[in-house]
Amino acid sequence: MEQTDQLLLDQLQGTFPLTLRPYRALAESVGVSEEDALRRIRGMRQAGLIRRIGGIMNSRSLGYFSTLCAAKVPPEKIDRLAERLNQLPGVTHNYLRAHAYNMWFTLIAPSQSRAEEILTDLRAQSGVDEIFSLPALRLFKLYVRFNLSGDAQLSPPPA
Repeated sequence: MEQTDQLLLDQLQGTFPLTLRPYRALAESVGVSEEDALRRIRGMRQAGLIRRIGGIMNSRSLGYFSTLCAAKVPPEKIDRLAERLNQLPGVTHNYLRAHAYNMWFTLIAPSQSRAEEILTDLRAQSGVDEIFSLPALRLFKLYVRFNLSGDAQLSPPPA
């Protein structure tokens, strides 16, 4: 990966510029034109290096219910459940693990009862009975950034 792409990814992980031309500000921060930055970001997205660029909201403070879910999915039903999960706007993470409970995802819904309705529908539509909701009893918030460029000057976590 080119150094400029690494620098752009370093910047994208931090505080996104709140300006009329945020990609121009990103471009200037790494020393390229706005057009070049946009071309590079599109290319990284098409290559699967970037899945999404968007805000991370505190769902609890917005009045939403969030839960980590674990599912025991037979291999022949993994694609079916994954397709359905990928269609749900409230699913923020969806991944496989080498474990008896092999599919994990995070679900955000307007209420706990709505989350349970969604999970009931998922069980029925996917044929996977063992999907469990594991809401947090204690919240831990981690701030993770990957230093791709080797630049030791990454911005600190937001307050």
